[in-house]
Amino acid sequence: MARYTGSVCKLCRREGMKLFLKGERCMSPKCAIERRAYAPGVHGRQAQFRQRTSDYGLQLREKQRARRIYGVLERQFRRYYDIALRSRGQTGANLLAILESRFDNIVYRLGLADSRAQARHLIQHNHFMLNGRRLNVPSALVKAGDVITVREASKQNGYFRGLTEVLEHRSVPEWLQLDPATMSGTVLAIPAREQIDVPISEQLIVEFYSR
Repeated sequence: MARYTGSVCKLCRREGMKLFLKGERCMSPKCAIERRAYAPGVHGRQAQFRQRTSDYGLQLREKQRARRIYGVLERQFRRYYDIALRSRGQTGANLLAILESRFDNIVYRLGLADSRAQARHLIQHNHFMLNGRRLNVPSALVKAGDVITVREASKQNGYFRGLTEVLEHRSVPEWLQLDPATMSGTVLAIPAREQIDVPISEQLIVEFYSR
């Protein structure tokens, strides 16, 4: 399975904003944006003094930002866009709803992982079940009514043993329901655009692929 293996902190610096790719580290003074708030590379400091970015550049950056937030490579992202384009409703809102419906994103949104990258890692190591069946595919798309649970055997793992108390103080989006005692969550509905709090202008992504 193809995946990005470089420094994720460089991705945040390239986009000029926190993408929250490393969980708690992003909230600490160790965050790369806090220490070096300019693009990586030998010309990074100069980039902030360049002339206005073109319309194409703005569209490209928005597409790249969405990909990096959700941890999706280009081919898969384009496939999601094609699905959104064929679906009823606004293409941009459909695209974000598809991205939010990924199994790894749901695990992250429920607070069962500190980042989407960590959620993918835990899923691939068979720690979660979907509707009572073990599933180790982070990109699987969930539906309204699906139930995600931590496997009983995995609850003895060091990471999950201390998670129950943490979950009691975590809030989840209104389209999800969390049961901290059983470390399980339910997808109440696929989120509408106003329920998705990612800093993305999806219209720019639509314009990028519509060129």
